[in-house]
Amino acid sequence: MLSNKTIICPENLLKIAKDKGPVKAVIVNAVKAVAIESAKQAVEANLIIPVFVGDKSIIEKLSKDLQWDISKFEIIHEPVENNTAPIAAKLASEDKVKIIVKGHIHTDILMKSVLKRDLNLIGKKRLSHVWHMTLEKNDKPFIITDGALNVLPKLETKMHILKNSVDFAKRIGISKPKVSILSATEEVLESVPSSMEAKELTKRAKDEGINADVFGPMAFDNSVSTKAADIKGIKNAVAGKTDILLVPNVETGNGLVKMMIFFMGACAAGVVIGGKVPVVITSRADDTQARLASMAAAVVAL
Repeated sequence: MLSNKTIICPENLLKIAKDKGPVKAVIVNAVKAVAIESAKQAVEANLIIPVFVGDKSIIEKLSKDLQWDISKFEIIHEPVENNTAPIAAKLASEDKVKIIVKGHIHTDILMKSVLKRDLNLIGKKRLSHVWHMTLEKNDKPFIITDGALNVLPKLETKMHILKNSVDFAKRIGISKPKVSILSATEEVLESVPSSMEAKELTKRAKDEGINADVFGPMAFDNSVSTKAADIKGIKNAVAGKTDILLVPNVETGNGLVKMMIFFMGACAAGVVIGGKVPVVITSRADDTQARLASMAAAVVAL
């Protein structure tokens, strides 16, 4: 059942990012081969100008192993893993870099530094994570949010997640995104709290004039399949045509994305948005194409 399909970075995302790049990006604790290799690919794609933070001798050895001359790029020597995140966050705070890219460091350590109030990397918006999902190089993207950062978001947080994802969708060329508020049912039931919240989010999106078609609650099949929606007699602007799937909790989003990766060979470009700088948070299991796509998504999100 596991897919052997080669993961492919989508060309449209790369093209949009290339038109905006290259931008300075700090690679946090860049002491693993995959971090250096993906940075090399991003440089070759004209997306980033890297600033490496980590053990300088390891970074130089890894780049030499890849036959990549990084002498023209800045390396900030810091051998202690947990000390690399504050350095990266300070660089972003001082406008010395435009993107933060997770290397070999735990996500919670990195985000703890990003969230420090004195650095002014977050404003009135709530940070949220989006996944830009594709199967082939020319696929229409499918956005899933939030399956990495906000664990069990309340209604107000979900409004921030919704607005962030709509803004991101517009940046990749979707002028009026179709947003499905996911639940286990398309009915509004008190026994299913996510369906109640979905109804309220739909109303608030309309009241606030968000330039997107927003509807919920919607089950997954009705969100992505016009056939399923027709059989069930579900008729709205979103049914079967979803661009953005807003999930009820982190487990749902994370599970959907990981299933697409491991069962379908999907390319998951993930980035935290809503703050002063986009933050690329990759999984340790992500290959270089997914990491390249994530850096492209971060450039697009600027």
